[in-house]
Amino acid sequence: MKTTRELLKELREDNDLTQRTIAQVLGVSQQQYSRYETGSAALPLRHFIKLAYYYNISADYLIGRHANADKPLENIYLTKHCTFEQFSSDIFSLNERRRQAVLEYTKLQKRKDGKL
Repeated sequence: MKTTRELLKELREDNDLTQRTIAQVLGVSQQQYSRYETGSAALPLRHFIKLAYYYNISADYLIGRHANADKPLENIYLTKHCTFEQFSSDIFSLNERRRQAVLEYTKLQKRKDGKL
């Protein structure tokens, strides 16, 4: 399981961002952000939350508690016969109006399950 500091660096690099860019997002110096990545300074909760929103990830992911973290997307099955990769590909092949319809249908199903 990766540490938060390892995930911070990985997320930044995977998104082709500099420490300076992320430091600006957080309103800190590049040196202070570097301390978060090296673990020499604790990441304040407000920055933790801001980064989760910035990267559009869950707090669980950022603390290393994410399911299927080491599995490639093509190996994560949403249903018996559909992987996450297949589903994503299908969704992105739709035009924006149809993708919105899929989202609305998902919300409807969540309401029926009492999760919304």
